[in-house]
Amino acid sequence: MRVAPSALLALGLFATPAGGTGHVNVVEVDGVISAATADFIQKSIDASEEDGALALLVELDTSGGVLEATKDIVQALLNAEIPTIVYVSPQGAWAASAGTFITMAAHVAAMAPGTSIGAASPIFSGPSAPPSERDEEGERTDVLGQKVENFTSAFIEAIAEERDRNVEWAVKAVREAEAIGSAEALKLHVVDLVARDREDLFAQCEGRQVKVGGEPLTLALVGAAVRKLERTPLEKVFDFIANPNVAALLVVGALLGLLVEFQYPGLFVPGAIGLVCLILAVFALDLLPFSALGLVLMLVGVGLMVFELFVTSYGLLFAAGIGLFLLGGVMLFDVPEVSGVEVSFWAVLLPTAVGLAVVMGVVVFGLAGSLTRKQVAGVGELVGLVGRSETALSPEGRVFVRGEYWTARADESIPAGSPVEVVAVEGLRLRVRAASQKS
Repeated sequence: MRVAPSALLALGLFATPAGGTGHVNVVEVDGVISAATADFIQKSIDASEEDGALALLVELDTSGGVLEATKDIVQALLNAEIPTIVYVSPQGAWAASAGTFITMAAHVAAMAPGTSIGAASPIFSGPSAPPSERDEEGERTDVLGQKVENFTSAFIEAIAEERDRNVEWAVKAVREAEAIGSAEALKLHVVDLVARDREDLFAQCEGRQVKVGGEPLTLALVGAAVRKLERTPLEKVFDFIANPNVAALLVVGALLGLLVEFQYPGLFVPGAIGLVCLILAVFALDLLPFSALGLVLMLVGVGLMVFELFVTSYGLLFAAGIGLFLLGGVMLFDVPEVSGVEVSFWAVLLPTAVGLAVVMGVVVFGLAGSLTRKQVAGVGELVGLVGRSETALSPEGRVFVRGEYWTARADESIPAGSPVEVVAVEGLRLRVRAASQKS
């Protein structure tokens, strides 16, 4: 379906041209490749075809992503009716894993100096990973791993053949996790250009001939205006939460917020925060295929840490909870549908576990202190207080303690107006003694 340029302008998909006789649309793809990324690139291609752009430039920096989303992006690039350029930039950027497929699928593949490409093997990590042994011919011996690897290698081989790029290296990037820098990629004809910046890129593209829709087309980009296509606010939110580290934190935030609200009803704020985190976590896990086992282990781990507050296990439940939380976090995105994506152990999982340990430790310490602290509320607080006898106690009478009148009994006669000390509370009656009397 095509959308009128006026409608696209209203949606903010692109800005007003800066001048010149033609323009190039530019999009930035930075981070995990997810369904949100695929949708944004497809919309950008549609918008570029509608508004007559000379080309669509995708500036790419990614460590990997979801295989299904990668397939959608590759399909959109291969079927685009305008020239597409994927430029791995800025310096130090990656086109790893899913990024390798996307780069090689463009009409023009370019890299900035100091960038890298490759390592496109399906990743199996963590305790649930299948064995990775290979036979004498280099084939994986596990069925699942072999199926996924065979599919992805055939996929990238077809892309390389279609774009007339180095098929042999493309297959090695999948089967052997081969990764190379920009200079080597240019030498091996993995990419077409190495350019310092956009201006250099457009200059090197000038006069280059590409096939669009099976027909030759000569690029003329020098002097073209640049229009940057922006994500809508909602697309930015989806792009942000489609990050494995953010998704894991949302899961923890949802669980803790709801647990606090259930434990202390009426606080509202923890429950509201937990509910918002839960909704965002559902969307995040919908964008990123995840391991149900890893998610369950994380939830059970946090649950055991909380349960330690109510059961005396001398820290065993707490230690088990920390271990299960870390194990579940490592496994959360350990699935063949996702490549090059994982929750950072050092930057997210370990600090979160330490933070939970500190919070739970403070709560436990507070509870332990409250058990040894003198009672300050209720009738039990009366014990030890000093009041005065309103009437003579012989042995019963009335006393005034803590702003209240009480019926009291003493083991000895006490005159009216004398100071008395409460020694016990017996129902609605106090037992007292003369305040000057020693035990």
